[in-house]
Amino acid sequence: MVDLKDFSRDEVDYILKVSENFEPIANGKKRSKMLQGYVLCNMFFEPSTRTRLSFSSAMMRLGGSVTGFASGSVSSASKGESLSDTVRVVENYCDVMVLRSSLEGAARLAADISSKPVINAGDGTRQHPTQTLLDLYTISKEIGTIDGLKVALVGDLKYGRTVHSLSYALTMFDVELSFVSPPELSMPEEVVSDLKAEGLRVETTDDLSHVIESSDVVYMTRIQKERFPDPMEYERMKGAYSIDSTMLEGAKENMIVMHPLPRIDEISTTVDSSPHARYFQQAFYGLVVRMALLSLVLGKWRD
Repeated sequence: MVDLKDFSRDEVDYILKVSENFEPIANGKKRSKMLQGYVLCNMFFEPSTRTRLSFSSAMMRLGGSVTGFASGSVSSASKGESLSDTVRVVENYCDVMVLRSSLEGAARLAADISSKPVINAGDGTRQHPTQTLLDLYTISKEIGTIDGLKVALVGDLKYGRTVHSLSYALTMFDVELSFVSPPELSMPEEVVSDLKAEGLRVETTDDLSHVIESSDVVYMTRIQKERFPDPMEYERMKGAYSIDSTMLEGAKENMIVMHPLPRIDEISTTVDSSPHARYFQQAFYGLVVRMALLSLVLGKWRD
C-alpha cells in the first residue's frame, strides 16, 4: 500500500466496504484476535499523532503487537544508516511495516526492498494513501455517496500531501473539485494538469465564502510551517483562510467540514458543535480503515 494510483475504483470501493466491518471492533463493542501473533513495526521519521497511534491501536485491537520508533532521531538514521539498510534490518523483526518519511519515494523504495508488506504513512509532499482512504470513507459514510459531490480543498494546497493524494484519488469518482488558497499556496500546476487530463472538473478560486455555500464537502488544511523553506513566507501565509460557525450559516444542510488535523487556527472551535463538523469522526474512521488495511495486507480478512 504505497500509492492509491496503483489501485482501481473497484479495489478502493472494496477496501471501503471491508472497513465497515471493523467499526464495532474499533469502538470497543467487539473483540478480535484476527492478528494475534503478528507484529507491526511503526517506522516514523516524521512526527505523527493520529497516523502512528491509530495504526498501533488498529494492530492491538486486532490482537497483534507493535514495535518501532516515533522519530528518526531515536533510530540509527541519526547515525547515518541508510533507509534501505534500516528496512532490511527491521523486516526481520515484524510482519508488516508502516513508514512515514519526508523523502519523496521513501515508501516505494522500502516496498521494493522489503519482503514484508509496507504501508505508506506519508512520504514527501505528494502521498498519504491511508489518509486518503479514511477521507473517502468519511465522505461515503457521512453523506452516503462520493459520486456527484462538489468537494472544496482549502488552505495549503502547495505543500499539503493530504490534498494532493485525495485529489488524485477523486479522479476515480464523479466529483467536482474547488481549490481554495492564496496564490502562493495554490495546487501545483502539474497536479491540476493531471487531474484535468483524467476528466476531473476543477475550479480555482480565492473566495472561501462562496465555496462554502456551494460545496458538499469543505476540506480544510493547516498552513504547514515545517514545509516552508522560508520562515518569513510562513509567517505571511499563516491564518490565510479560516472558518467559524457564522460562515456556515449559508451552507447546505448536509455539508460536512473535514480536516486531516492537527488544526491551528483554520477552524474555529465554534465549529466543533456545528452539525457540519466531522473532523473528529474522521479521526475515528482512520482507525477503522487502518484495521481493514492491516487485515488485508496480512491476508487475514475473509469475506
